Amino acid sequence: MRKGDEMPIDGALNAPTPAKNDIPDVRAIRERLKLSQNEFAAAYGIPLATLKGWEQGRRRPDSTAAAYLKVIARKPRHAREALAED
Repeated sequence: MRKGDEMPIDGALNAPTPAKNDIPDVRAIRERLKLSQNEFAAAYGIPLATLKGWEQGRRRPDSTAAAYLKVIARKPRHAREALAED
């Protein structure tokens, strides 16, 4: 990946914010996986401050992040494997 091609997860691309009922419960996902905030953030490439903001209700995931969280919720192992370095 070239510098500048990174896909931000915190809304920097101005992705629309999904309706409140379309946003996965981040804390519930993380707790179901039995991960701390630090572990979850590191495992899935989410900035810790962003994760904390979502869990504390200060921020809401944009549509891209919400879709990613749904993938993590449904296929956590596959999401981690896809992110693993070769």
